[in-house]
Amino acid sequence: MKNKWIWVGGAVAIGSVLLFAVAVFVASRILGEDQHLVVGGGVGLVEVRGLIVDSQETVKQLHDFARDDRVKAVVLRIESPGGVVGPSQEIYAEVKKLAAGKKVVVSMGSVAASGGYYIAAPANVIFANPGTITGSIGVLMKFTNVEGLMGKIGMKAFTLKTGKYKDAGSPLRPMSDDEKAMLQGVIDNTRDQFVNAVAEGRKLPREQVAGIADGRIFTGEQAKGVKLVDKLGTLQDAVDEAGRLAGIKGEPQLIRPPKKKKLLLDLLAEETASRIGSAIRKESGLNLNGLSVNYELFGAGD
Repeated sequence: MKNKWIWVGGAVAIGSVLLFAVAVFVASRILGEDQHLVVGGGVGLVEVRGLIVDSQETVKQLHDFARDDRVKAVVLRIESPGGVVGPSQEIYAEVKKLAAGKKVVVSMGSVAASGGYYIAAPANVIFANPGTITGSIGVLMKFTNVEGLMGKIGMKAFTLKTGKYKDAGSPLRPMSDDEKAMLQGVIDNTRDQFVNAVAEGRKLPREQVAGIADGRIFTGEQAKGVKLVDKLGTLQDAVDEAGRLAGIKGEPQLIRPPKKKKLLLDLLAEETASRIGSAIRKESGLNLNGLSVNYELFGAGD
């Protein structure tokens, strides 16, 4: 009888361990592969790396952290030379909304310029390394003209259009003065939007921001001198500051977004697109940006 109860007790203990293991597994799947259970709250970490050409994933991560009660503050790590206007503005708007409810601290890596600076502007505190390259407040539009090349190989192109500006920027012909003026108006207006966003986010006089919004770049140390950056420090310094602002005692735990799972088909499609794009650039030497308007320190493909 005694042995029977020992066996029963052992079975119950093993069952409890298995149940706990299942519970931890389920929680880890819900929280994401890189997550662990956080007791008492932590600091969320969102990373923006490379050219900003799509905002969906970053906006989602910021939005999810805004609703997550475990996340008491957020660090936005930026390692980007800039990107396309629309996605940069969408991330800016989400950072601004998040900063209204939770503290947002930016940590700049080696470069956080142009669109990379745009998305940092509404944060509560901005950290940069002394040698970080930042600033580059401005807008650019890039065009390529291949008319001479087409003539050399005996090719001609014809365009039918519904208005005189419909093919403005075409690589197959010179740009007219009217087209240049129209496109200059577009980028001037977009630059004004950039200036207004920085002035509002950094709480600086618009005239002060406009005075340095000519595309010039700064080191982190220089940027601090013109109030584009608040403090000099590392990513860990930014995490510690976020924890302090959120009232977290001791070293704050980092909460990372769940890893985005990709299907095999998605990976194959991305690899194929990348190879095709590389082959086109290698063979033609062209930067095929079309008519996109960019906040970039360096052009895509430079």
